[in-house]
Amino acid sequence: MGDLTGRRALVCGASRGIGLAAALALASRGASVALLARGATALRAAAEAVSARGAPSVETVSADLDDRDAAEAAVADLVRRWGPVHLWVNNTGGPPGGPLLAATEAAFLAALGRHVLAPQRIAQQLVPGMASEGYGRIVNVLSTSVREPIDGLGVSNLCRAAVAAWAKTLSRELPPGVTINNVLPGYTDTERLGELATAAAGRSGTTPETVRATWAAAAPEGRIGTPAEVGGVIAFLCSPDAAFVRGVSIPVDGGRLRSL
Repeated sequence: MGDLTGRRALVCGASRGIGLAAALALASRGASVALLARGATALRAAAEAVSARGAPSVETVSADLDDRDAAEAAVADLVRRWGPVHLWVNNTGGPPGGPLLAATEAAFLAALGRHVLAPQRIAQQLVPGMASEGYGRIVNVLSTSVREPIDGLGVSNLCRAAVAAWAKTLSRELPPGVTINNVLPGYTDTERLGELATAAAGRSGTTPETVRATWAAAAPEGRIGTPAEVGGVIAFLCSPDAAFVRGVSIPVDGGRLRSL
């Protein structure tokens, strides 16, 4: 599916979870991959896995999207060294959980900085190269909360919806051949999900295993998803096969969403 030979991909949050799964899926289809994350040790391990999956070239970029100046400079340096990036997976960890009414102004600013302002700067670095190459794919990894807010994730619900609005607006501005879309993972078996299950269990006086079982039962598929399943959809959106898919949000949630 979707040969990506000759394409260069930047995957953010690539050291684990859905980001790593996306990097592996792109590598298996022939793309060269640059992995961006905070931890150098985890990045090295991820780079080895991505190289083993078949990526012709693998780069690592140690950067923190909370430090927007440094992240923008790191991406600009990558483009200078590597050439235009054709595929960008915009993925980063969500903010801490909690009810919206309890959220501080600092929590809002931090979340919007990481999820909206940092991607805006990166887009400004990458889109000109995509346009000059006549091929570009931007895929945002968001959440089903874009369609239906998730209880206990007040700030996350807000910033994910903000990114979806940013993407829809940008989809009207990007030139032909350069698209932007969103994937909306449901409950997916990542470290982040484990943290959320532990927090939810603490609030409800139950166990993380019980919480996970409840989440699994909420999906018609009757289970929690895997990062690889989300990575496969990301790879499709990055491929030539998705050339006419633009400005949409695709749930990958086992059917959990009740809305259209």
